[in-house]
Amino acid sequence: MARTSMPETDLHVAMFPWFAFGHIYPFVQLANKIASHGVRVSIFSAPGNIPRITSALKTGPGYRTAVVPVPIPPVEGLPPGFDSTTEATPAMAELLKLALDKMGPQIEELFGELRPDIVVFDFVMPWLPPIALKHGVKSIFFSIFTACMIAYLAVPSRFIDGKCPTVEDLRRPPPGLEVEDLPSFKRYECREFHYGYERFGGPSAVERWLASVQGCDAFLMKSCMEMEGAYIKYVETQYNKPVLLAGPVVPDPPAGELVEPWAGWLSRFPEKSVILCSFGAEAFLKDDQIKELAWGLEMTAAPFILALKFPKNEEYTRLKEALPEGFEERVKNRGMVATGWIPQQLILAHRNVGYFVNHAGSSSIIEGPFHDLGIIFLPLRLDQFLTSKLVVHSLKTGVEVDRDDDGGFTKDDVCRAVKASMAAERGGHELRDFLRDREKQEGFSRDLVENLKEIKYC
Repeated sequence: MARTSMPETDLHVAMFPWFAFGHIYPFVQLANKIASHGVRVSIFSAPGNIPRITSALKTGPGYRTAVVPVPIPPVEGLPPGFDSTTEATPAMAELLKLALDKMGPQIEELFGELRPDIVVFDFVMPWLPPIALKHGVKSIFFSIFTACMIAYLAVPSRFIDGKCPTVEDLRRPPPGLEVEDLPSFKRYECREFHYGYERFGGPSAVERWLASVQGCDAFLMKSCMEMEGAYIKYVETQYNKPVLLAGPVVPDPPAGELVEPWAGWLSRFPEKSVILCSFGAEAFLKDDQIKELAWGLEMTAAPFILALKFPKNEEYTRLKEALPEGFEERVKNRGMVATGWIPQQLILAHRNVGYFVNHAGSSSIIEGPFHDLGIIFLPLRLDQFLTSKLVVHSLKTGVEVDRDDDGGFTKDDVCRAVKASMAAERGGHELRDFLRDREKQEGFSRDLVENLKEIKYC
């Protein structure tokens, strides 16, 4: 039954996510949750991101949400028009962080104009809490990542005598963290972890993170005790800050209906038979990875959608180079290859989709179990290797693609993982039922709003 009215509060929360849709959407989902309890929300983002943000915000009686444009300052080497990391190379994403560092005056002006009570901000903005303090705005650092990742990598105990950990150090958990459910990590995974400690003309990601923690009034996690209790408790001991929990922030059902060509194509196949293979808005696979992935999907003999991302203006040439010769012709009756944006939420919700090959992004690990899909993880970046291990080994859901000692994988590894998911009795019912428990999930957002009110007045 649709909500027709809701209690208003005098609480006004500003939100400022990093310019990556893997970050923006969790912020928008959180905005929808707290706005349903009468909280006024203003989301700051670059102008080019506003249409997609607006389309994802819930509207209706009592919802008070707005998107506020904040133009990105020019930075040498960053072409104009890069308002998100969606089509940016990793090097351009680092330049985007440097541009973000120049946005303090804009944000200060908005604080004076909008007068929010609280600002909820992302990990790349350690300069924001002092500005908020100056204007009497409470600052809350919201992490979209799992508590497992935070506890393993983004804690002060990783810095022994002020020194960054080495790759070898990262094969072991930080002092005091017990990780009985997690297997040991391979060296290539630890090299990925170490990327977070490397500098590219500015502070490293972990340095930005810890500076943000130090400056904020409270730390907010997209998690809950039911899923990550031990890791949350460890983070609490490390941060010496109020730690708030938003719950898993399960997305609301997608608005609208699936349109062509997706709807017609999916309708051709049996229920729960189609594989969706998608790696989020920012992952650019290498050509050899795409070849092995495509071959592996072909070998499953199942229908599939393969969604790929390429840097701006490279989609056509890179796709032709990356796909195996003759691939599209061989799979034309059961395979679809897409580049750019896809209506992922609507595809995942389709009754004929049964399997989800993904990168273990913080949203994917919720979306897959929620839709009762067989989950196959192929992590690509830093946090994703930890997240995959958390879900497979701690939450007992999903399969991870095998890799060699250097991180490489073959078509056989991909096919074997998908076949294992197909052969296994569909697990993860406990997690699925927990995520679908509307009363429980509603309780997380209701409790969070009460915590935000306390932060406002403390």
